[in-house]
Amino acid sequence: MFAKSKSFLFSVSKLFHHHHQQQWREMGSMAKVRLKWVKNKNLDHIIDTETDLKAACILKDAIKRSPTGFLTAKSVADWQKLLGLTVPVLRFLRRYPTLFHEFPHARYASLPCFKLTETALMLDSQEEIIHQSHEGDTVERLCRLLMMMRTRTVSLRSLHSLKFDLGLPDNYEKTLVMRYPDHFCFVKAANGNPCLKLVTWRDEFAFSALQKRNERDAVSGEDGLYREFKRGQSALTFPMSFPRGYGAQKKVKAWMDEFQKLPYISPYDDASNIDPESDLMEKRAVGVLHELLSLTIHKKTKRNYLRSMRAELNIPHKFTRLFTRYPGIFYLSLKCKTTTVILKEGYRRGKLVDPHPLTRLRDKFYHVMRTGFLYRARGLGMVSKEELLLDKVDDEGHEEEGSEEEEIVEGSELEEDSDDE
Repeated sequence: MFAKSKSFLFSVSKLFHHHHQQQWREMGSMAKVRLKWVKNKNLDHIIDTETDLKAACILKDAIKRSPTGFLTAKSVADWQKLLGLTVPVLRFLRRYPTLFHEFPHARYASLPCFKLTETALMLDSQEEIIHQSHEGDTVERLCRLLMMMRTRTVSLRSLHSLKFDLGLPDNYEKTLVMRYPDHFCFVKAANGNPCLKLVTWRDEFAFSALQKRNERDAVSGEDGLYREFKRGQSALTFPMSFPRGYGAQKKVKAWMDEFQKLPYISPYDDASNIDPESDLMEKRAVGVLHELLSLTIHKKTKRNYLRSMRAELNIPHKFTRLFTRYPGIFYLSLKCKTTTVILKEGYRRGKLVDPHPLTRLRDKFYHVMRTGFLYRARGLGMVSKEELLLDKVDDEGHEEEGSEEEEIVEGSELEEDSDDE
C-alpha cells in the first residue's frame, strides 16, 4: 500500500512545500530558547560499549585483509587514534582473547602477533551472510545518502568514515559498488579526491524515514494528521522525547509547537529557493540530519563525520547548535573523547527500537568480547565456542524497565562546532 501512495506523496510534498514557503519567509522568526545540555547516562553507556565494539570490528577486518592472516603489534601501534581508543592497541587486543589469538612472530620471538580465533572467524562468516541477504537494503541506504547530497556525490574518505555506521561491507568499493553500475560510479572531485556518485535519481527511494513512519501510522489508523498532511492541511511533526519535566516548560513547549507547525521539507526536495536564514531552512536542516541518522544502523554517528559532508548536505556551518536546540530529537554525547550525535527515537530503554540484523550480530560480537574479558580477568580460563555463540546475548549494562535516565547538567554549555578528535 505504501508503494502505491509514493507518487502521490511525492507530488503533495512538493505542492505543500511551494505553497507555504513564501508565507513562512514573511512571518517573524520563532522565539528560540537557550537550553541546557542534558546528560543521558544510558545513551552515554552505548557510546562506551560500541567504541570498543567498532575498534574490534575494524581490527577483525584488517586481520582478514592481511595477506599473512595476522597483524603484528608493531603494525598497529599507531592506530589508537584511528580506532578511537583510550588505551594502546596492544593492550586492547590482549583484552579480548576470544577474538584475537596472540602468538610470537616466527622470526622475532619478542614481537607479538595476532590472528582471528575460530569464534571470530565464525562470527565473520555470519556477517558475510547478512551482507549478502540484505544487500538490497544496503544499496537503498547508499542511494538515499547520495540523493541528499547537492551534487549527488560523496568523497570516499567521508564514506569510509561512515562505513561502520551505515553497515557497509568492508570492501564495498570493490564488491557492492561494482555490482551496481546502474546505481553508482566513481568520479574525481575538482580537488582530485575520489568520490562515489549516484548515476540516476531514483524516485522510489525519495521518501524520508519520517514520511514512511507517518505513512505506516496512517495505514494502521494511528495517525489522522498524516492524512491531513497529504491534503496540504498540516505539517509532519518530529517525534520528541524530553527528560522528565523538561518538555513541560512553557517556553520550551511554545517553541517546539511553533517549530512543529512549520512545513516539513523532505531532505530529497530541492531547497535552493529557501531563505538560508529562515526558520523553514532550519527545520529543513533538522530534517536532513534526522534522515541521515535514520540511515545509520545504530541511529548515531560522530559529529566530525557529518562536518565533512556539511556543504554537500546544505546545512549550516555551525550545525551543532541544531542538536542542542532540539534535545527532544537528538542527543549529543561527549563520551570517549569525541562528540557523537544520536537520534533519540531510535532507542528505548537503552536498546535499539528496530534493530538491523547486523546490529544483532554485533551484539553477539560484543558478548563474545565481554565474556572473554571477564573470564580472563577472573582467571577461569577460556570458555567453549558453543557457549560464546549462544543466541542469548549479554544484556549487562542495558537499562532495565523504566524511563530514560537523564539529568540537566547545571552550568554546562556545549561548545558549538569546536574541533574534536
